[in-house]
Amino acid sequence: MSKEEIILQSAAHSDSSTGRSSSGVGLVITGLLGGAVVGLYAATAPFVAPALRKVCLPFVPATTEQVQNVFKVLRARTGNLVDIGSGDGRIVIAAAKHGFQACGFELNPWLVCYSRYKAWREGVHHSTSFYISDLWKVSFAQYSNVVIFGVPQMMDQLELKLASELPSSAKVVACRFPFPTWVPEHTAGEGIDTVWVYDAKTFKSDQQHGTTEKTTSEHEHMPDSHT
Repeated sequence: MSKEEIILQSAAHSDSSTGRSSSGVGLVITGLLGGAVVGLYAATAPFVAPALRKVCLPFVPATTEQVQNVFKVLRARTGNLVDIGSGDGRIVIAAAKHGFQACGFELNPWLVCYSRYKAWREGVHHSTSFYISDLWKVSFAQYSNVVIFGVPQMMDQLELKLASELPSSAKVVACRFPFPTWVPEHTAGEGIDTVWVYDAKTFKSDQQHGTTEKTTSEHEHMPDSHT
């Protein structure tokens, strides 16, 4: 074998080794990127998924003032309490500390797990419960105190649901956004920390009155039938 042939073979072997090495590095980089994407999705999916539903109820932690205002307006109340969209559990835990048997419904499983841990750590786990559930699939008929941090897109639908399910003795506290047609009994706080209190006896009566008027009006405008 000539000297030139030996040099050419060595160069070809070197190029082949370099190609295999580059290919291996590329596979490692691709694997790392793929793993990162999967990990990112796994971490964020529980937070993003609720936003893909019909009505989004995003997690925005309640301020200290909001929590204080909620229990200021409920200071004369007893019994059980439900927080619709309980987030990290701070309203439910505070309710337990104020003597309520408190429950929270939340779509995000990570927040529910955190809430349960936080309730245990603060010693109120016997007075609290947290459930992973869609609020539209839950009946609130058993609750005498309701707290909701809602969004405007859902409040009109929630009015109808609560008016049909809650007992007349119930109180509803809306935070951040008021209900569109209900008349609040009173309010507390200012700006973003404002809470609105509604009496179930009043809004159930108003709904029944409105339904009766609508039915009467429809009958009045029906054409007479003749035989």
